[in-house]
Amino acid sequence: MPTPYTPPYTITPGILSLVAEIAGEVGRLGALAGAGSVPKLRRENRIRSIHASLAIENNTLSLDQVSSVIAGKRVMGPSREIQEVKNAFAAYEAMPSWKPSSVKDLLAAHRLMLEDLVDGAGKVRSRAVGIAHGKRIVHLAPPAARVPGLMKDLLGWLKRSDAHPLIAGCVFHYELEFIHPFADGNGRMGRLWQTLILSQWNTLFAFLPVETVIRDQQADYYKVLAACDKAGNSTAFIEFLLAALLTALREAAASRPAGEQVDEQLSEQVGLILKACAQGPRTKAQLLASAGLANAYLNYKRHIQPLLQAGILEMTLPDKPNSRLQKYRLTAPRSPG
Repeated sequence: MPTPYTPPYTITPGILSLVAEIAGEVGRLGALAGAGSVPKLRRENRIRSIHASLAIENNTLSLDQVSSVIAGKRVMGPSREIQEVKNAFAAYEAMPSWKPSSVKDLLAAHRLMLEDLVDGAGKVRSRAVGIAHGKRIVHLAPPAARVPGLMKDLLGWLKRSDAHPLIAGCVFHYELEFIHPFADGNGRMGRLWQTLILSQWNTLFAFLPVETVIRDQQADYYKVLAACDKAGNSTAFIEFLLAALLTALREAAASRPAGEQVDEQLSEQVGLILKACAQGPRTKAQLLASAGLANAYLNYKRHIQPLLQAGILEMTLPDKPNSRLQKYRLTAPRSPG
């Protein structure tokens, strides 16, 4: 029986450090500040995500124009670019109904994203394609005949993988760009599907405009893709995207209204707790001690309980919450379904 496919990559100390830092930022934003809980904020971030993702693909509409299109207002601009905005909004809105490992859902998402823009919307490509940066070809994709098998292998890996969603999302993003399964829209689909994978770990990511960071580092984005092609693994791309996620989280925290800012000391203590958990399961006393806190119920209620409620931490013995053997760990990755 053949060995199931596993994408090539290495978990470096840098990657582990970034995962721990991201977990800390998620804890600060999600558990304690209620990030993304305000409908207006969610909508603004979604508009920013769509604007940036399409700008990477040379859509020239401004952020205000994108916002107007989504609001159903009349906008003066290229009809194709207006349609791209409508399609992207529909795809992001439909995201919660999809399973990351489903080929049916992946094709349905592509159909929404490219409807009325290309002839092959919702279908894998039947011809050779590559990635061009300017006039230079930076990646020549595998032959079209191999695409169905490669995507089956990749989605199969995603379904059975025990990799943390932060890492699995980056790996999938790179592998989809490498395979380039569609005649058009691969970049948009890679970013959308990474968001889907992350949002099923923590809903905060459904509205995190990481695309704005990628747009601002677009040249580096293409360079690291090319470097990974040459190296034959996605390690550098994982590091690049995790750093982008961390930047986006920090920008989201910095942009919150003054009245919603998290207390700095509390924020630092949450970060220390999550950093300790990144090293392995810890007892309540160990977690509180890592943040310089006494092993008292009020400290547990203020620092650990919100992380449990937000799904960032979980108990090792969930059926015995008061067990003396109870420990806490970063939430284990769920099967993408």
